[in-house]
Amino acid sequence: MRAVSLERGVSKHAEGSCLVKFGDTHVFCTASIDDHVPPWLRGGGKGWVTAEYGMLPRATTERTRREASQGKQSGRTLEIQRLIGRSLRAVVDLPALGERQISIDCDVIQADGGTRTAAITGGWVALRDCIEWMRARDMVSKPVIRDHVAAVSAGIYRGLPILDLEYVEDVEAHTDANFVMTGSGGIVEIQGTAEGAPFSEEELQTLLGLAKGGIRQLVELQKMAIL
Repeated sequence: MRAVSLERGVSKHAEGSCLVKFGDTHVFCTASIDDHVPPWLRGGGKGWVTAEYGMLPRATTERTRREASQGKQSGRTLEIQRLIGRSLRAVVDLPALGERQISIDCDVIQADGGTRTAAITGGWVALRDCIEWMRARDMVSKPVIRDHVAAVSAGIYRGLPILDLEYVEDVEAHTDANFVMTGSGGIVEIQGTAEGAPFSEEELQTLLGLAKGGIRQLVELQKMAIL
């Protein structure tokens, strides 16, 4: 894997925050509390965790227009932020949260491949600190977070299986997959795509094995970050 760092408490105002770096991919994650849940959850006695994702104009080699100036989010943005939300909700006891919503904002400062996997990994740290902020104020009493969750990419690049693809590897990879898993080894989501030729079940198992090892490392880094 590339060098990974998780820096907590980087926002003065947010209830939880984390600057996560996967090599040259840097994502700023914040967690914010809202005392209201979406209308379709009102009166149900449980909370919600949602996510928003975006890239700053010069996160990439050329400036890209802010999506707000275009009047709508791209399909890629919507897909990624839904993935982040699903991944974090997979380890949250929503009834224990009460009728509150926590919003995880993931802003890509610099992109070099793996922005969604970095956002999930850093988003968990921001979420956890937000929950602890609530606990210190007696807003929650029961355990809310059931497990760690982290994510990493793996792919077949020039015939070799590799972990945590950077951009130049990602664009040339014959197979590219993202794995989201919990600290206990449960699979939350696998996104796999072949470019040019299909990949085999054996290759998928190889990539899964790489991802498991990578996520174990990421979970250990999460544990060290929250000490």
